[in-house]
Amino acid sequence: MTMLIADDLQKSYRSGGRPLAALQNVSFQVEPGETVAIVGPSGSGKTTLLGLLAGLDRPTGGRVLLDGTDLGALSEDDRARLRREKIGFVFQSFQLIPTLTARENVAVPLDLAGDGGGGARADELLDRVGLGGRGHHYPTQLSGGEQQRVALARAFIHRPAILFADEPTGNLDAATGARIIELMMELNRELGTTLVLVTHDLELAGRMRRVIRLADGAVVSDQRGGAS
Repeated sequence: MTMLIADDLQKSYRSGGRPLAALQNVSFQVEPGETVAIVGPSGSGKTTLLGLLAGLDRPTGGRVLLDGTDLGALSEDDRARLRREKIGFVFQSFQLIPTLTARENVAVPLDLAGDGGGGARADELLDRVGLGGRGHHYPTQLSGGEQQRVALARAFIHRPAILFADEPTGNLDAATGARIIELMMELNRELGTTLVLVTHDLELAGRMRRVIRLADGAVVSDQRGGAS
């Protein structure tokens, strides 16, 4: 089954009493295990599109199907449940909970789902991302790169069917960002997770098997053939 379908997506806002189109007639499909970069200039609609694909926002028109489920047909509670079960997120700003340790942050998705074994799985993933000895540290005690590695471990803890990443290296230096991408790609290959990321980094985009380019809220190119 196709993992993700964007079907004639449209999103508009009111600005000064007039509609402002953020996305126009965006359509594409993403297959299971595929790696996709969404690129384009600032204001082209990249983050807006990611929010619609992940069910964080509703389109003005069109629909999103994730693993066969029409997100528009779900209630807010059902969409939240689907995100917990099938979706992982990595953000530019890390979004760790400051009052929780690294280990506790990683275990949050399993704790919310009521699954047991979150601590053991968190330890396993922290070790996998090179932070096996830092699980008891709080976010303020970690560097930016370490915090992003914690966020990456958290995103994969429930073995999501699809991972959405919004500028995952945007707050990191080049070397640290490269390490984060290597980890993300390794976990993608090991777990077969579909990966969709927004980035302004064309070198990072080139690591994906497919690059979708937006301009003025519309898809202007959709190219396959990159490395993964």
